[in-house]
Amino acid sequence: MKNRSKRLAAVLATPFLFGSLGCGGSTQGRTRSLQPVVATVAPGAVHAPVAVPVVDAGGKPVAWKTAVEPKALTDKVEQGLTWLAQHQVGTGGWGQGDEATGMGNSMNGMRSVANVADTSMALLAFLRAGHTPTTGSHKDAVANGLAFVLQSVEASDKDSLYVTDVRGTRVQGKIGTYVDTFSALMVLTEFKGVTTDAALKVRVDAALAKVVTKVEKNQQAGGSWDNRGWAPVLTQSLAAKGLNRAAQTGQAVNAEVLDRVEQQAKAQMAGGGFSADGSAGVELYAGAAASGTLRESANTRKLKEKDLRIKIATAKTEGERDDAKRQLIAGEATVASADRAQGALIAKLDDAGFIQGFGNNGGEEFLSYMLVSESLVVKGDADWKRWDGSITKLVSAVQNGDGSWTGHHCITGRTFCTAVALLVLMADRTPLPVAVAG
Repeated sequence: MKNRSKRLAAVLATPFLFGSLGCGGSTQGRTRSLQPVVATVAPGAVHAPVAVPVVDAGGKPVAWKTAVEPKALTDKVEQGLTWLAQHQVGTGGWGQGDEATGMGNSMNGMRSVANVADTSMALLAFLRAGHTPTTGSHKDAVANGLAFVLQSVEASDKDSLYVTDVRGTRVQGKIGTYVDTFSALMVLTEFKGVTTDAALKVRVDAALAKVVTKVEKNQQAGGSWDNRGWAPVLTQSLAAKGLNRAAQTGQAVNAEVLDRVEQQAKAQMAGGGFSADGSAGVELYAGAAASGTLRESANTRKLKEKDLRIKIATAKTEGERDDAKRQLIAGEATVASADRAQGALIAKLDDAGFIQGFGNNGGEEFLSYMLVSESLVVKGDADWKRWDGSITKLVSAVQNGDGSWTGHHCITGRTFCTAVALLVLMADRTPLPVAVAG
């Protein structure tokens, strides 16, 4: 155990080497060691652990809590949140922001064009830190950002998988055509029940239901979506997270859709390793996505366990009893699959090549670290503690002097990278159903 901890710490402390900035064909490549510059700022307010009160379709409270006692917010987190608040654009959303040298800062003029994906990830970071549309020092930024996402979803058609007319962003090109949709699904689920404003709650609920319907309607038979990009397996996992978390809040989600998502993640584990179409051949992406998806599926199944046992005990017919038993057995099998995936993932965390992904310090790596963290935190055990301590040091060490994070290949925009890096640092604040978190 101690040796594994030391190996993991050594892997994550290794100086980063940037791979090709092109990620899949660009001739602009370079290799250089990282020289992080981290500014020191005065500590901000320490927020209480996130507990998102939500209600199911019948109005019954469904409490969420964290699996572990959240750490106090660090100066680095506060500085990152301040940077995000300062770089919100006039429409209330966030653009992708400045990119790494060599990637072309303008990105065809998209630098300051607000988009749903970057905005949603920024909002998730604020929510995890305890800021809502009505509370916290960044409440105005949150309120305006949420309004932007809601307006985009409301203006979208009812049938396609799009929730925005904005095209050509870096994140769309790199991790999927519909990253905006899946990111919106994530953030709307966490916003559900947060606001005490009745009118705003109605809008959030309606927007979430609309996005869920669009996602369900456009799922392919194999469990994925026609989500093209360099490494779309990562947004596949965001879709899985969003759908499962929506179901966990009481939102109606088609059971067959959830089952197809789960089966696809299990297929990525075939042979005991991690492989998946859409992972760009990077095992970190495939492993993080598969483990993250299966853990969310297990969480959803776990939430139903108590009711299923009651149904088994009180069923009036053998058919009802047998159906409840089948669901309970399926749930136990899913939990076992999630545990196996997590075990395979943990076994990889000592491998420097695995951790570096495509070459370290890209938005894809930060997002993969987030998926790994949110998978491991559910158990909150020694493996989680080792990973969290080491990944916190790694991510903190590469923060820019202005409080932001920048990717150095593929997804390099400061908004996405900053938001997801913050989510890695605040993974201990991931909201979970009480039945799962304990």
